[in-house]
Amino acid sequence: MTQPWIHKAKTDSMFILMPPFLVLAIVFFCQDWLICLENRYSFYTWLFLVVFIDVAHVYATLFKTYFVPKAFNQYKKLLIWLPIICFTIGLALFMMGSKVFWVTLAYVAVFHFIRQQYGFMRLYSRYEPKTKLNVFLDNLTIYAATGYPMVYWFMSPPRNYTWFMENEFFTYRNDVLLELFGYLYLLILLTYVFKTGYALLKTGYFNVPKNAVIIGTAASWYFGIVYYNNDLVFTMLNIVSHGIPYMALIYLKEVEQKQFKKGEVSFLKFIGGYKAILAYVCILLLLAFFEEYLWEITVWNEQFSFSGSTVFHNWHFLLVPLLVVPQFTHYILDGFIWKTPKKAA
Repeated sequence: MTQPWIHKAKTDSMFILMPPFLVLAIVFFCQDWLICLENRYSFYTWLFLVVFIDVAHVYATLFKTYFVPKAFNQYKKLLIWLPIICFTIGLALFMMGSKVFWVTLAYVAVFHFIRQQYGFMRLYSRYEPKTKLNVFLDNLTIYAATGYPMVYWFMSPPRNYTWFMENEFFTYRNDVLLELFGYLYLLILLTYVFKTGYALLKTGYFNVPKNAVIIGTAASWYFGIVYYNNDLVFTMLNIVSHGIPYMALIYLKEVEQKQFKKGEVSFLKFIGGYKAILAYVCILLLLAFFEEYLWEITVWNEQFSFSGSTVFHNWHFLLVPLLVVPQFTHYILDGFIWKTPKKAA
């Protein structure tokens, strides 16, 4: 059985599989550098991590939907109505209170992050025999790798990091129950290791990318949430491990293999090679910076501000739900666009 690479071994490894391991290596071996980075260069860490990766990856979805006429026609009603629905829901939530809005969005974001790892795992399992036991153990492992760290977060004292805001998750302190969850988590991971080892001895086949996704997910979520209690470490592992593989997936699977070759993205159809990569990245960075700049001057006023920004305070009930539409739409839309169409009987 061949390895189920999405594009090629080299590109998959560099841009989809390696990010969590690279960040973990930096965290393990460059502690002093990270402390200096956190204390002296917070603006640049915000710009690179939050804007150029986290916000930018949201707009990568455009290259699988709105920028592709064939895809847009396929999902036309969904693509037109979903942003409107997201804005309406956001407006209703914000009218109930800012905390209600951000708490709801935090839970949706966590679900989205977990499902992305599940999606990568299933994508790299596509050539494997689909026995019920194999699928069940794979699914159980990826959900344990992401779910246990979140349970630990919910059942621990206040952490030094947040997803969006302080006290955004329901918490329940119970050390005994948390310890039991920890043993269950370890048992699930050991079961997966035994299952994988047994399959290797029996068939001689080892699915490199699928196991790299599972190991990278387990390591980045455990060290980012459970082991370390540091905002920068959590942000790096959370954002880099999520954003870069997603942007790479869109480019390698959708843009390079389909759109640029077939001219499906009309305003980029004459671009190829490294210019195509540069165009793709620049579009994402520009859209991300523009969105975040609007957030800063109208809502946050932390990295950028101007003297007249107070005029926007009374309009936050509209501005916040409106500005969150790309992010909210991305969370929901991602649950539809990766599903394989069912073949007619």
